[in-house]
Amino acid sequence: MSGEQKLTPAHLSRKAIVYLRQSSMHQVRHNKESQDLQYGLVSRARLLGFRDVEVIDGDLGASASLGARTREHFERLLAMVALKEVGLVLSREVSRLLRTDKDFCRLIEVCQVFDTLVGDDGNLYDVNTLDDQLVLGIKGTLSVVELNVLRKRLIEGAYNKADRGELVRLLPPGYVFDGANKPVKDPDRRVQETIELVFAKFRETGTLRQTLKWFRDNEVEVPTNKVRGGKFKVVFQLPTQSRISEVLHNPFYAGAYVYGRRPMMTVWEDGLLKKRQGSALPLSEVRVFLRDHHEGYIDWATYEENERMIRRNDFRPASGSTVGAVRGGQGLLAGLVRCGRCGRKVYVRYCGKAGTAARYLCSGNFEAGGTYCLGFGGRGVERRFEEELLRALSPLGLRAAMEAAARVGCKDADRKAALGRQVEQLEYEARRAFEQYDEVDPRRRLVADELERRWNEKLTALEKVRAALVELEGRRPCVTDEEREQVFALGEQFEEVWKDPACPIELKKKIVRTVVEEVVANEDAPDQLKFVIHWKGGTHTVFEMDKLRGPPRNAAEDIEIIRKMAQRYGDKDIARVLNKLGRRTGKDKRWSELAVKTARRHYGIPGHTRTLEDSQILSFNAAARYLDVSNTTIARLAKAGVLPIQQVAPFAPWEIRRQDLDSEPVRGVVARLKATGRLDLKGESSDQQRKLFE
Repeated sequence: MSGEQKLTPAHLSRKAIVYLRQSSMHQVRHNKESQDLQYGLVSRARLLGFRDVEVIDGDLGASASLGARTREHFERLLAMVALKEVGLVLSREVSRLLRTDKDFCRLIEVCQVFDTLVGDDGNLYDVNTLDDQLVLGIKGTLSVVELNVLRKRLIEGAYNKADRGELVRLLPPGYVFDGANKPVKDPDRRVQETIELVFAKFRETGTLRQTLKWFRDNEVEVPTNKVRGGKFKVVFQLPTQSRISEVLHNPFYAGAYVYGRRPMMTVWEDGLLKKRQGSALPLSEVRVFLRDHHEGYIDWATYEENERMIRRNDFRPASGSTVGAVRGGQGLLAGLVRCGRCGRKVYVRYCGKAGTAARYLCSGNFEAGGTYCLGFGGRGVERRFEEELLRALSPLGLRAAMEAAARVGCKDADRKAALGRQVEQLEYEARRAFEQYDEVDPRRRLVADELERRWNEKLTALEKVRAALVELEGRRPCVTDEEREQVFALGEQFEEVWKDPACPIELKKKIVRTVVEEVVANEDAPDQLKFVIHWKGGTHTVFEMDKLRGPPRNAAEDIEIIRKMAQRYGDKDIARVLNKLGRRTGKDKRWSELAVKTARRHYGIPGHTRTLEDSQILSFNAAARYLDVSNTTIARLAKAGVLPIQQVAPFAPWEIRRQDLDSEPVRGVVARLKATGRLDLKGESSDQQRKLFE
């Protein structure tokens, strides 16, 4: 090796580090010769005179390109050099050590400061000498340039192949390559039918969640790509939400080829450059998009409609195109109404005693301290909307009944077909397991026992699926002839069925969303509402109606009493006074603590939950105790005008000020009463007392 004279006893007293690296796990598994050549540097280091040689091979399969993950073992190498433990860093090629200018500069700087040599397959370099530093710098630069050139060639080749629609790294389940390396449908009928069933159930249920629930509830497995023996194979298992989402969102199942939908991005994160996979781009922005590239499980129009359904089901108030999935709320038009003034989506607020009365509101600038843009009650509007809907759908009731009868009649047909295909596959796997067991030498018990166990597992799974299929076939027909006639009768009476209380609101919402795109609401006049129905086919229907008045408001007299008493008295005491006065709420109900609180909030009246205690204001009984007299005495004092007394409203507590009780007229009368036993009030006479003299 050239440059051996640069080795000094100081270098040989330290350890030599042999650094190994390959860029990918594919190279690690298949490029064994390269690994052997790199490991061979250990003997080279010993020939140079190093007794302590350490191999660092933890970065095998780790890329050194820009934005790749941090090479922990390369960092460990730099740390050992900085601790003066290393005399020589040996690698087969400079490119094994570094692929970026930053790594090169760090390595050269550390080795220069701590007097560490750098070596490759043919030379030793002392970075403290200008010539060696220059040569090593040229090799490092060439290594960086080499990486960029190779990457550019590979990327251009991949783009060229993708432009022809031939770059497919892994086919989704349901497709295989034919003899001409073209993607075609998997010849396995079970795989085909299961993929078709996913799309059929989504169209039936209308949501991704309900599609997943049907497969999980009926224990129907779906095909999935799994690594088996180092290769991807199609296996069947119960689906997850991500698996169902992958099938529905993948345009490959619609016969389209897409490349570059989730591009790799280099980002600056925590002081480091890291590679991250970006979010999915719209199909109009991808690098390659080829329609009708191969045979699809659905057509392109169905794929686009499925995407719209999924987006609409994802209810986000900030988005103007979503309506949310069907839920059990009583608002028939929830998610479909748009404000004709500001263009925002109108949301539903449920109120009323049972919490089921829908009220449609457009927030406008309310959150910024303004007012609602639009608001109306749902009952009258929905009733008027139903008239327009029934006028459009009633003529189609018989056709819908025929399709419903056919669909209900084969309610379990999908699950029965899926179980039938599963039985066929398990029978094949059981026969194959038996053949493997039958061919083994009985004397090889270790092998025979394992094959027998696999055979028994297949038989157990087969019996379980057969039992489920037998149970399903033993059920009575989903729809009898009599029930089928009833379905047709219901189709002829679509309006009666719609208005029947037993008709679930979820079904009504599904029907509405099937035929209606959105409803635009506007308020042309203070008491006039105007609605424009945008039907799915592009037709528009306009109807107007008077804005229904809400329930009668509380009487002004009641509000005035609440306003006066709320300054001191609690809601419960105010309700008691109103009820004694025989007053009723706007809904003709007795006043309650909650009703008073609601009225105060509605009219902006500040108040208190409980009556405030004031030491300077006494009630009737408290005044009697304060003066140590009877209630009658207090009443006679008040009647005679000696003691001022007031009441906020009839039946409200009497209010007597403490200073009035301490006044001279009151104290004098009370003192004479206690001294003589007589209440001496000037000008007071009793009509019932008989006079001694006429």
